[in-house]
Amino acid sequence: MTHSLHRTGDVESLKEDFPMLTHVARGYNDIGAGERLRQMAEIARKYTDLNFGDCKVANQFMMHPEEIMGKHTVGWQVVFKDKESLIACMKELKEKNIGISVVVSGLFDEVFDCCKKAGIAPPLVEFALGIHGNEDKIWPPEILDFVTMCGHGLVSGHLVRKMIEEIKNKKITIEEAAIELAKPCLCGIFNPHRAAKLLRKLTQ
Repeated sequence: MTHSLHRTGDVESLKEDFPMLTHVARGYNDIGAGERLRQMAEIARKYTDLNFGDCKVANQFMMHPEEIMGKHTVGWQVVFKDKESLIACMKELKEKNIGISVVVSGLFDEVFDCCKKAGIAPPLVEFALGIHGNEDKIWPPEILDFVTMCGHGLVSGHLVRKMIEEIKNKKITIEEAAIELAKPCLCGIFNPHRAAKLLRKLTQ
């Protein structure tokens, strides 16, 4: 199960949101994996600069990407805003065949189309079953769309509301607020491009 499965939102918004992650398998390909993870990260970062991180280290808004890559633990994460960049990245990762698995999340039809165009047959498909239990305890949809972009639950709905208020009071720009929301998500799958669009809808 990947922590990037549980994003909420409408179809148009999610069409600009494609998290990608790598993770080594302990006892199988983790010995000396640092350099291979770095090679793969360098490929991914050629095609997206939205966000990048290692969940045990930091994201690019807290630490320089080169420093993060020098401290790689078991994997890394990035996020894409368009299919074209994702497809190009997938093609190069497939061609280089470095030997560590890659997971891509997003709308099924969109991700399957990317795989097809990249010449990849997905060996495994996972999907979220939605929210079960007392839904009165969760954030309203307009806030949930932000907090679910961090699969580890590190982006607080209270921070989202604070950013909305600061934008309305002209204390911060929409783009700056999107970065502030991205910072707590250590692993780097929070999408500041999508966050800025969502903030714009809520504040203008």
